[in-house]
Amino acid sequence: MERVVDIALSPRDAADPVLVREAAAEAAGMPLDRVRSSTILKRSIDARSKLPLIRMRVQVLDEVAGEVPPSVPRPDVHRERPVIIVGCGPAGLFSALRCIEQGLRPVLLERGKDVRARRRDLAAINKQHIVGGDSNYCFGEGGAGTYSDGKLYTRSHKRGDVEAVLRTLVEFGASEDILVDAHPHIGTNKLPHIITAMREAIIAAGGEVHFNSRVMDLLVEGGRIRGVRTADDREFEADAVVLATGHSARDIFRLLHAKRIRIGRKDFALGVRIEHPQAIIDAAMYHCKVRDPYLPPASYSLVQQVNGLGVYSFCMCPGGIIAPCATANDEIVTNGWSPSKRNNPFANSGMVVGLSPKELALHAVPEEAELASMHYQRDIEHAAWKAGGQRQTAPAQRMEDFIQGRNSNDLPECSYPPGIVPFRLDELLPPEVSLRLREGMAAFGKKIRGYRTNEAVVVAVESRTSSPVRIPRDRDSLEHVDVGGLYPCGEGAGYAGGIVSAAMDGQRVADAIALRYRMR
Repeated sequence: MERVVDIALSPRDAADPVLVREAAAEAAGMPLDRVRSSTILKRSIDARSKLPLIRMRVQVLDEVAGEVPPSVPRPDVHRERPVIIVGCGPAGLFSALRCIEQGLRPVLLERGKDVRARRRDLAAINKQHIVGGDSNYCFGEGGAGTYSDGKLYTRSHKRGDVEAVLRTLVEFGASEDILVDAHPHIGTNKLPHIITAMREAIIAAGGEVHFNSRVMDLLVEGGRIRGVRTADDREFEADAVVLATGHSARDIFRLLHAKRIRIGRKDFALGVRIEHPQAIIDAAMYHCKVRDPYLPPASYSLVQQVNGLGVYSFCMCPGGIIAPCATANDEIVTNGWSPSKRNNPFANSGMVVGLSPKELALHAVPEEAELASMHYQRDIEHAAWKAGGQRQTAPAQRMEDFIQGRNSNDLPECSYPPGIVPFRLDELLPPEVSLRLREGMAAFGKKIRGYRTNEAVVVAVESRTSSPVRIPRDRDSLEHVDVGGLYPCGEGAGYAGGIVSAAMDGQRVADAIALRYRMR
């Protein structure tokens, strides 16, 4: 007999499997000696009261559960039809794995380096302020998510099979906790091993992975793609090309525009990174002076309407670090990440506002209207670089000083590795953005006790929240609306927003290619 029950335990009791089983048996109305198996299906933290609880959905069986079936071996595709996949982020990797399952041979082209070699280039950004154009926090094997956190929470459940994506990550080394936690998270320290295992599986099945292979041109004949050309003048040919280049591949957006392959301007959000001591967030969210050691570092999610547009938290990183995510030397871009244990003493989050068409229009170039949002991003990031001293040091201000519109004579300790420098951010950010951020922060200070404080630091700028361009594709075939065989995919094309949704989009595109091949 199987029963699924909901239970709530203290953090300490929830960490004890014996107590979890006892509570589940009682909730199921089943004698403990009859319970042969109890499996946690979902787990979340309820911190609404003064004593936080761990809520769990548990499957209780009066017989021993069967073993989890082994993963299905992937077929050998050495001699199968090739599919070129441009980009080795989650969209590209999951598209490649699904291609193999569909009996197709993926050929992955990645402009950056493999996941381990990227580390040296990240160190150069952090210590020497040198940004490699093809290998940085955004570009390289694994994409932007690999070294900026690995959050797996998504609301895109209608776009694909979220559990299948999570189970694939577990197959390649992720903890099984991601299958049950309400807000699953892998951690930047663990993701490289998982990405490496994925690549090895792709190659073992007959796929190809080429690093340091920036795509410079799309080869189009008679309205159909026939392949791509890389920077070292190699040509790769295939009837299907998946464009999974990520939200920061501005050269690809420019290439599409130059070749008159249709693209469209896409709205995005702009703002800052805010960092608090983690203890402040813990005390506010858990209603305590010192966090229970059985509770993870607390997180928050905030949203406020200001002048008809949203101000909201984005990519919150408890126990995290602010990362320098520029893709060129003359720009400042911030993001955040957390290690798997989330044990850094700071909590950071993006705090961004939706931009109005009026603001974006200020950066439009008549002959490049489709790239207006991209130009807006670029202008703000370059201005932040100048404000930061023309290095990767970021302009920053204490929170209360920013709200009050006054100088910060000094700054608190901050996790951003290249360092921060004092700067009046209202002199950097567009007036409407600065105004809405101030009002949003003031409102959030009323929602979270202690949030509004000069112990927090505001770091500019958070500008890569999503792609500034949408590459249009047919709703059914998923091919580009003008170029047959070209498949815009993932976050860079405007169809995803995070690791899981990008992975699911990669799978959908691979399925669409396989269907097309079968129909021909």
